Amino acid sequence: MVLCFIICIKELQGEIETLKGILRHYVAQIDSLSKENRSLREENTQIKSQNTELTSRVERVSGEKKVLEERMVLAEKLNVTGVSFAALNKKGKNEKNITKAKQLKVTFTIPQNNSTPVGVKNLYLRITSPEGNLLGNAGTFSFEGANVACTARKQIEYGGEEITGETIYYDVNTTLTKGTYTVELFTDGYQLTSRKFNMTK
Repeated sequence: MVLCFIICIKELQGEIETLKGILRHYVAQIDSLSKENRSLREENTQIKSQNTELTSRVERVSGEKKVLEERMVLAEKLNVTGVSFAALNKKGKNEKNITKAKQLKVTFTIPQNNSTPVGVKNLYLRITSPEGNLLGNAGTFSFEGANVACTARKQIEYGGEEITGETIYYDVNTTLTKGTYTVELFTDGYQLTSRKFNMTK
């Protein structure tokens, strides 16, 4: 009986040692996995930081690219200076009294711009009366997604050099009134100028 008891105790001790070995193995595995998990968390944090930095860099470069593109578009735009507005009589001479005008003349200069693509340019003129009515009916052109009516139009050949004394005429077919007239010029889908002229004589 005592011998059997001793054998049972030894068997139990052996099982305990086996369980201790298994437990040590699991503890080692858990420790290894814990270290690996910490390493992965650190790596994930580093990747997130790099991703944030890359996103910020991409946004900065995209912003700089957009600014450069906008500057390039502005640099390429045709420009006009020295815009003047005059009323003419039936002999083509200047007429001080706007009510007697038979023709209206808009004169301007196109400065030299080496950034502007050369070629044919379509110029569109809009003259608005003091009452807010558009004079003439020379068709429409595209501007900011809409078809806009114009007073007159003219096609020119632009070679990058300055063009002085460029004129667009409008033949008056009604009696004009004294007051402030608005003169606008457009080309390539954008506005070149908008000027007001007081014709009170």
